[in-house]
Parts: sequence; structure tokens; C-alpha cells
Amino acid sequence: MSAADPALRLAHPVEHMEQTRKKSRQPFPFSAIVGQEAMKQAMILTAIDPGIGGVLVFGDRGTGKSTAVRALAALLPEIEAVEGCPVNSARPEDCPDWAGVTSSRMIRKPTPVIDLPLGVTEDRVVGALDIERALTRGEKAFEPGLLARANRGYLYIDEVNLLEDHIVDLLLDVAQSGENVVEREGLSIRHPARFVLVGSGNPEEGELRPQLLDRFGLSVEVTSPRDIETRVEVIQRRDTYENGYDGFMAHWRVQDDALRDRILGARALLPTLKTPNTVLHDCAALCIALGSDGLRGELTLLRAARGLAAFEGDATVSRSHLRAVAAMSLSHRLRRDPLDEAGSGARVVRCVDEVLP
Repeated sequence: MSAADPALRLAHPVEHMEQTRKKSRQPFPFSAIVGQEAMKQAMILTAIDPGIGGVLVFGDRGTGKSTAVRALAALLPEIEAVEGCPVNSARPEDCPDWAGVTSSRMIRKPTPVIDLPLGVTEDRVVGALDIERALTRGEKAFEPGLLARANRGYLYIDEVNLLEDHIVDLLLDVAQSGENVVEREGLSIRHPARFVLVGSGNPEEGELRPQLLDRFGLSVEVTSPRDIETRVEVIQRRDTYENGYDGFMAHWRVQDDALRDRILGARALLPTLKTPNTVLHDCAALCIALGSDGLRGELTLLRAARGLAAFEGDATVSRSHLRAVAAMSLSHRLRRDPLDEAGSGARVVRCVDEVLP
């Protein structure tokens, strides 16, 4: 093959600049996503109160699940962390000893949103011995994994229903304790791993294990829009994002900034909210009527209702807030009823109308 062969030539400078520009693009704006209101609301609620416990998004391919998660990363407020800390510690004294962090300088950085790919190894998730340092210096050092990077942020699992069982078990342990423990190759390492799980998947490709399903605070189902106007709007916005990027981002960045301010305002309002005993009674009555196991359903329902009340600027949690978040808080916690052909979401809505008129 000669040097003049096109396969050996460098890309045209204009083409190269265009490729570089596309690679540096920010994700599609969260506010620009058309429809899918339940999915967007669930993600906003976890941004207001991460203690809600994450979001599971099930739906067909091409319904904006991954787009929403990428957009969420750009929307979330920044966090304050110690410079150079591999687990994003909020205070210098919280940095783990094994990290060897000497700086006490605080920096602002984007809220971490870490992808956990299918087929990932356990060492990549929890961390392992730093082989390079072991071979070159003869030192035993810890190389942090994805759980360290996700601390104080989000851990995103696409096709979560296809995740290998041993990784699921590992995530369950860490999600329960909020701490990652690694003991192998002579290492004994602990570090905080508090993150919000966000999972997406296609129900046609397999079901999620009940143990992991219960770890998601909220669950929503997304479908393709059925009306022409909505589908045309989706196409137009995506086309403008691809071919009129600068103007598109300038317009929607204003919307995202306003939404971020609402989230920060809701976070500040959350501790001052009043929760009447009647709301607690409603939570318990609804979960009993639905037959949900344990008390996690009531606790999640209450936290989601409080998050919604704060987002809407209300001073008191009310029954209307419970009604609005009941389906996403409880639909994935119901036992299957072979005699009821309605989906779990429809069962929750029906029960809400009966118990919380």
C-alpha cells in the first residue's frame, strides 16, 4: 500500500475539527427531553433527596432512558470535595488513609455519574491491588474501582436486568451498608460508597432479581409516544441538537439552569417541611391495602412526597403529593396477582383512588 493511498491520509482538517467538536459536546439538555414526565420527575426527586434510593427505568429501546441519565449528569448541582480524594470526600478528615491525600484544599466538581457496564469484573467495581506499583516498586497499593468514583453521586447501570448475579450481590451489600470493603491480596481496605442507583432496561430481555428491584426507591415505565405531534417534536429537537448545536444549547441551558435552581431551593426547604400525622396514616393505609412487603414502601413513599412538596415550594406535605408519587414508589414492590391482568402501576392507581380519595 503506497503512501498516497487514501487509507493512510490524515482526515481533512475541517472534518477533523468537526469530529473534535462533536466529541466535546455536552449531553442533550434535560429540559429539552420531550414527554416522559414520570421519568424526569423521578430523577429530579432523587436529586433533591438522594436518600429516596434511586430510579429504575424500564421501557422499549429508543425511549430516551440513556439520554435522560446523561442529561441528568449535566443538570445536577456541583459538589464540594477535597482535591485529589478518590472518593470525593466532603472534608479532609474523611479522606481514607490508603489514598495518601495531603491536600486540604476544597474544590467544586460535577456530581459524579459513573457507568457500570455489562460484563464488568469484580475488581473493576470494588477496586484491587495496583499491579503496576506492585511490579515496579514492590509496594502494595490500592487502585480504587467504580464504587469509589461513584461516592456522593450516581451509579448508572444500562440493561440492569442482564447484570451478572455475583455483581448484583456485591451491589446489594454495598447499597445496604454504604461502605465498600475489599480484603484480598494482603489488602484490607474500606471506603464510603454512598451513591444513587439508576438502572435502565428492556423488560423483554429479562426480569430483574427481586432483591435488586427492591433497592430502587422509584420505578417508572416509559413508552414511545403514540401521537404524531409529540414524535415530530422529538425529531425536531434532536435534529436541532445535531445540526444547530450552539443555538439549541444556549436556549435550553437557560431552562436547565432554572431547574437546577429549583432543585437547590427544594433541598434547602426539605428540612423545614411539616408532615402531618394524617399523611403518615395515609402512607400506612395505602401500603397495607396494596399488600406490599416490609416498611420500605411507606418510607420511600413519604420521602418522595416530601421531595415533591419541596420542589413545588409547599410548606406542608399533603395527600395530593402522596397521590402523585404513589405509582413510582410502590408499583415495583407488589406481589404478582395472577387473577389481575392489570399492570402493577394500574393496580396502584386504582388502590390510590380507593384509599386516598
